[in-house]
Amino acid sequence: MSAPIVFFDIAGPDDEALRRFYREVFAWNAGEGGQLNLEVLTPLSANIRKDPAEKRVYVGVEDVTATLDAVVAAGGSVDTPRFEVPGVVVLGLFRDPAGNPMGLVEMEGGEAKVP
Repeated sequence: MSAPIVFFDIAGPDDEALRRFYREVFAWNAGEGGQLNLEVLTPLSANIRKDPAEKRVYVGVEDVTATLDAVVAAGGSVDTPRFEVPGVVVLGLFRDPAGNPMGLVEMEGGEAKVP
């Protein structure tokens, strides 16, 4: 078996603002000390790329556009509005209030939506 991903963290200067943001946008409820227990798809897909892109955690959502609206309303910003990679996936890119780059994957029936 290959080595599994077992943990990630999201950091910023105001941890309470980040907890509030992720609770409002994704219904992630951080426990004491900011700890989260989240559902994940298994196996978890990932890429290793040559281009200079930033690392991002991608969150599966039903509607990328509506979620990007919620991101902005909760204090985040949009890097790239909803876009389609034909035959592959529907994405949107944003930053949380601390400036952490994150991504969205539009989901349909528990799987990434393929346009």
